[in-house]
Amino acid sequence: MSEFLFTDFQSVLVTGNVVADGALAVLNFETLVYIFLGMLIGMLVGAFPGVTATMAVALASGFTLTLEPVQGLAVLLTIYVAAQFGDRVPAILLNTPGTPASISTTFDGYPMARKGEAGLAMTTSAFASAFGMIFGIILLSVAGIPLSQFAMQFGPPELFALVVFGLTMMIGVSSGRIIKGLIAGLFGLALATVGRDPITGGQRFVFDVPELNGGIPFIPVIIGLFGVAEVLNQMVTHRKADVEEKPISQMGKWLPSRALMRRIFKPMALGAGSGSVVGMVPAVGGDIAGIIAWDSARRISKKPEEFGKGSVEGLTAGDTASTATLGGSVTTTMSLGVPGDSVMAVIIGSMMIWGIQPGPALFSSKPDLVFTLATIMLVATVFSLAISLVRMKGMVKLLELPKPYLWTIILVFCMVGTYSINNSVFDVIMMMIFGLVGLFMVRFGFPAGPAVLGLILGPLAEANLRRTLIGGGLESLWTSPISLVLLVISALALLSPAIRGLVSKRKKAGEKIGYVPKP
Repeated sequence: MSEFLFTDFQSVLVTGNVVADGALAVLNFETLVYIFLGMLIGMLVGAFPGVTATMAVALASGFTLTLEPVQGLAVLLTIYVAAQFGDRVPAILLNTPGTPASISTTFDGYPMARKGEAGLAMTTSAFASAFGMIFGIILLSVAGIPLSQFAMQFGPPELFALVVFGLTMMIGVSSGRIIKGLIAGLFGLALATVGRDPITGGQRFVFDVPELNGGIPFIPVIIGLFGVAEVLNQMVTHRKADVEEKPISQMGKWLPSRALMRRIFKPMALGAGSGSVVGMVPAVGGDIAGIIAWDSARRISKKPEEFGKGSVEGLTAGDTASTATLGGSVTTTMSLGVPGDSVMAVIIGSMMIWGIQPGPALFSSKPDLVFTLATIMLVATVFSLAISLVRMKGMVKLLELPKPYLWTIILVFCMVGTYSINNSVFDVIMMMIFGLVGLFMVRFGFPAGPAVLGLILGPLAEANLRRTLIGGGLESLWTSPISLVLLVISALALLSPAIRGLVSKRKKAGEKIGYVPKP
């Protein structure tokens, strides 16, 4: 009995040391300064419609590669966190989502602002966002290591199936553009073949360009596809004669009453639970989670008729869910090596340059890292919440900044950040080329996310597929239960949009002739 107690005590002591080491790696003055810097950038990024968190993280990654990994992750993760607070400002005041994650915020936030409750909407949204973020951080702390330990059982067949799962989930949620999502994903996989063969080391598709021997540099590609392309698209579509809507300046009261806080607890809990689960599914981001939670809260509400007309329940449910996805997304990314969303795809690229390979072995070799990430996100959440409660008037003024000034600033930072990675003009040229490619994709409706995911995961997919063929043959993909389940889910993710479309067409055709098929 005493041996068991001693063993349990040792386990608790080891766990406590791991938690302490992970937290202490963050809680020093220099790292806290980087967190504060990332928080300011993230808040500004979220406040400007069209400047996405993915763009900001991709741009910042070029400047953080010279930092220590913990400091660099502090900047990137804090931008990711803070953007989820900043983007609520234009969603509530302009009815324009600062990032896709705040789409559901516009459903009730803007109607509340029109009723003279803008201050209340922004404060309530900040509390809901913080609640969702903290819930997601708890999920990361609890589920990260167990999930990675389960994934340690994966061999080449399972890892290949996992990568396919991640790729198809990204394509399957490409806003209904499944064919274009597939094409974009295949384009990314084709880019991943440039460079040296992962098994033999032979050159492929380098066309006598020495800089391509190591493959197409993904940081310039990401900055081009998300940063430069978005700026170019705004330049193309901008019209001087357009009259831009001015933000609402009458804020009304700020602090919610105790009765209101009790009323919104239920939708906040619903949003936190659903958002955390949705966030663990690769590529399903805060926009989808927010809409799902908003609709679920409407269904269980005692006042569903208020939703879409200024319901504080709808506002808090959507905002809590959209931020709760961050914890799940980081958990999936770090434990399985499959990006939870496009922002985590960019962060994976930076981590690889730092010599950190996300995946099943990461938390086993560096168990304190999960608590380092959780501490960074927790401190960033506290900072962002504090700024959210005092920032209001300044943010309204920032929304009035002329767009041409913003475009110039972004393009300069894109070029400087890309050049600073390797001090290479070639990287800048690649960034501009892929900026034009990204503009083409935006203008013709091709999502950039699958292309980036294909570029990053392509080498991993190819290497594990070839190891599978060499080891157990193609049949090992379906003789492994884990691999089979992942491949079946991937097939369903690809086929379900087409099946839903056929069912919808059949239903409409039946309605025209007076017959509706039974579900």
